[in-house]
Amino acid sequence: MKLILLFSVSLWMCSSFSNSKKTIQNSTSNFQVGVILDLKSVVGSMGLSCMSMALSDFYSIHSNYSTRLSLHVRDSQGQVVEAAAAGLDLLKDVKVDAILGPQTSAQANFLLDLGDRAQVVIIYEDSEYGSGIVPYLSNAFQDVNAHIPYKSVFPVSASDNFVLKELYKMMTLQTRVFVVLMSPTLGDRLFRKAKEIGMMEKGYAWIITSGLMELVYLMDSDVAEAMQGVLGVKPLIPKSEQINSFANRLKKKFLETSPGLGRSDLSIFGLWAYDTMWALSMAAERVGLKEPPKAFENSIVNLNVSDLFNFKTSGIGPQLVKAMSETKFEGLSGKFHLVDGKMESSSYQIINIVGNGQKEVGIWIPSLGIRREPNMNTTAHHTNLREYIRSIIWPGDSTVVPKGWEVPVSGKKLRIGVPVKAGFTDFVRVTRDGQANSRISGFYIDAFKSVMEALPYAVPYELVPFENPDGSSAGTYNDHIYQVLLRKYDAAIGDITITANRSKYVDFTLPFAEGGVLTIVPVTYEDVNDIWAFLKPLKKELWLTSIAFFFFTGLTVWILEHRVSSAFRGPPSQHVGMIFYFPFSTLVFAHREKIVNNLARLVVVVWMFVILILSSTYTASLSSRLTVQRLQPLITDVSELIKNRDFEGSRIRTFTSAYDCDEALSRGSKNGGISAFYDVIPYSKLFLSKHCDKYMTVGPTHRTDGFAFSFPKGSPLAADVSRAIVELTENGKILEMEQNWLRNEPSCAGPDDSMNSITISLQSFRGLFAITGGVTAVCLLIFIASYLYKYRDFHRRISNSRTTIWSKVVAICRHFDQRSLSSGQPQDKLPESGVTHNNSSENSIQPTDLPIHHHSNSNDIVSSAPEDVQDASGTIHYSNLEDMSAAQHSGVVHPSA
Repeated sequence: MKLILLFSVSLWMCSSFSNSKKTIQNSTSNFQVGVILDLKSVVGSMGLSCMSMALSDFYSIHSNYSTRLSLHVRDSQGQVVEAAAAGLDLLKDVKVDAILGPQTSAQANFLLDLGDRAQVVIIYEDSEYGSGIVPYLSNAFQDVNAHIPYKSVFPVSASDNFVLKELYKMMTLQTRVFVVLMSPTLGDRLFRKAKEIGMMEKGYAWIITSGLMELVYLMDSDVAEAMQGVLGVKPLIPKSEQINSFANRLKKKFLETSPGLGRSDLSIFGLWAYDTMWALSMAAERVGLKEPPKAFENSIVNLNVSDLFNFKTSGIGPQLVKAMSETKFEGLSGKFHLVDGKMESSSYQIINIVGNGQKEVGIWIPSLGIRREPNMNTTAHHTNLREYIRSIIWPGDSTVVPKGWEVPVSGKKLRIGVPVKAGFTDFVRVTRDGQANSRISGFYIDAFKSVMEALPYAVPYELVPFENPDGSSAGTYNDHIYQVLLRKYDAAIGDITITANRSKYVDFTLPFAEGGVLTIVPVTYEDVNDIWAFLKPLKKELWLTSIAFFFFTGLTVWILEHRVSSAFRGPPSQHVGMIFYFPFSTLVFAHREKIVNNLARLVVVVWMFVILILSSTYTASLSSRLTVQRLQPLITDVSELIKNRDFEGSRIRTFTSAYDCDEALSRGSKNGGISAFYDVIPYSKLFLSKHCDKYMTVGPTHRTDGFAFSFPKGSPLAADVSRAIVELTENGKILEMEQNWLRNEPSCAGPDDSMNSITISLQSFRGLFAITGGVTAVCLLIFIASYLYKYRDFHRRISNSRTTIWSKVVAICRHFDQRSLSSGQPQDKLPESGVTHNNSSENSIQPTDLPIHHHSNSNDIVSSAPEDVQDASGTIHYSNLEDMSAAQHSGVVHPSA
């Protein structure tokens, strides 16, 4: 039970009435406080005793206060009408400033309305049992993903027959966890009857709230025996010397005031009543009476009802509201502080009823959750709730935690919905005999039956076709799933694909069949008489890459050999021919040119290795194509379908049987059929096993989550069925059933991948091309670097000369075109000419190295070199055409004397 303080209304001050009972005597102001309790109940009597003790204790300590509280007690007798009458009497006749109580939600709701009209503070106990708490409890269960399948409502005056009827109804449910929100009187009879019919045995779990738990000690011994193993919660009473002293005083006073109610243990309700009275006394002192009351407001609240409900409004009510909300102190029940007009959440004990007593198994703290002790280490890492709580004895004297649900033996059979379909009946087949009885079979039906047999308990069920009276399908698969949501079926089975949208309405088990969608297209045989058949062994990108490397390798070998080998010299036309001829001649090893440069030899060796592998692969692929007839798909990927506009709305069709699919694929889209067929993997495999010579799959597999059984949201069967599916999958039982139902045709084992046309792609040769390209590039860079370094003086003079860039490029090209006579490289044999060579001349600027320029003012032709200049190496530079010609005819540049 919980004391709740509501401050949505103002306080009504009675001092403004002409007959006000608030007087000022010796500067002391009296606040009139009404109390409405069920004085014949233990809780009500204890609450009144605690309030009286609170006033006595408070004013004995604060005797100098100028305010006093006067209590006006009314007995509600546990009835709503009596509580309402008491409230009206206190408001109209006594003109109280505040009302404490009542104990139940129904009584409190009525008084709240009166308080809204009269603008007084209502302080009442909100019962933990009753309809008021159910919405909040439902939300709390939903937050932790706990489902409430049934709410049983017991009238206060329920007979024993009604109690038994409800209990028997709950026995037919799957759930075995029951939360009880009842008054002690009704709870007493509930547990007696539950014990009689066997609902307090092993496998059940009962949880009671504090309203019932607080008064368990007052129940008879036979009721306590029936409640063995019940879990309950009640507010935690802090342990202190002050509490012990107060408890002893309360027992004495309770025996004096209510001797006929028997034993009374201290409860949190009494502590709340005590602290609330202290808080109200403090608030009254804060408000006080600073001056004589002003004239009362004569405005009447017009509610269009009888004068019974008309009240005058208070002038200082908001002050008392504010004073109460600001009151904070350390009371017997702990820290007193109102949050939104209500007491702060307190800690709760988790109690297990065992034997003749109550065993504390844990403590719930608002900020920390469940703990064994209030001061338990919160930094330690615990992975199991059992580490936070002590062992629990459950009903039936069991220490095994109930799993929370069971399939009731006496309950109705589960209705399992089965789809009705026209095609692919190997998976699900629904047939009717002459008496309109349905016979259901198929691979997925046998799989479901095997799974249910694998459960550790028996589950009665019946298979119900999802069909119309005429035997046709009653709707789509989404409609079928929706029937489970509406509870018309307890489950839906068959070829049901798991989707995100469907999972919002039902719980799926783990998939028992693989998911994914395949593309099936017709196949045709490759035409070996095609004039371009010789190009098909290699893909386009491999052809282009090979040609590029042929040219690159030929150019590199020419650059490396041009200055040292006569085979790579000659006029420009011969150079171009050699660049293309040499690499292609290596295809048949027909090259006769002598390779002199070592770098060129390395390039050729690596290139020959690539040519060997490339030509061997091409030859093998071409021979295979010409000698063996191969299959190839008419459509290779989705892009072709899009290009052919096969995905337009009017050309997308739905088929229900394998026969219709075969006929449509055979005609093709141009003849009113289809170009491709999309279906899930199980159906596609079955279709291809019967038409392996006509169709094949192309493209990637579009993944889905597979086929599964569906159950209502929160159904405990879903988890156990999933575990059974895993077990049957691991032991091969599902695979065995699949082979029995979907056995391939003896003469058709499916399309043979070896018969498919294979075209070699660039991917297969990327490594080889990377090797030969890298080696060739490195050799070329080494040669260029060596050339530039060896003739660095020449290139320096060229770069420093006052000529155009084009002239410099031409000079370098002419220099490179000269044959190298260095002794470092072996030379071809030269023809006899009687000419003496000067090897050092290659590092000099020769007359022929630079182009001749015509001066506009003269007919003379001069070279770009300085005239009549002899450099340090002894090379003579000529200034006229005759000298240059003479030097060219002699074949040598003579050094000076």
